[in-house]
Amino acid sequence: MNYRLIDLKVHGDERGKLISLEGMKNIPFEIKRVYWIFDTLPSQDRGMHAHKKMEQIIVAMDGACQFVLDDGKTREKVWLNRPDQGLYIGRNMWREMKNFSYGCKLMVLANDYYEEKEYIRDYNDFLKEVNE
Repeated sequence: MNYRLIDLKVHGDERGKLISLEGMKNIPFEIKRVYWIFDTLPSQDRGMHAHKKMEQIIVAMDGACQFVLDDGKTREKVWLNRPDQGLYIGRNMWREMKNFSYGCKLMVLANDYYEEKEYIRDYNDFLKEVNE
């Protein structure tokens, strides 16, 4: 499975806490795109796609979300619920996002710019792609 949880170093004192994200340092790729997901209702699922080449790190800035990750052979569930931990998802990994808590905010860092043809949006097409 091409994913892992990455602990992010927290700097803090009585004033509060800070985490810095730096491409090719604590993020294992050059960051080319940042976006966030918010106001998703708990009953709404998201994701339902894979990327051919894109790598991402997702951080739950607030709240929680469950990820179902699939490499075409194995499916695993991972909860993302801490702002000091990132979920690295590599290439050719099907992802589904479920069970959002109210107020969940996810920040996503990607190693490439948005390009629709890079997405695999049909699960059967994904299985064909990874099993060739």
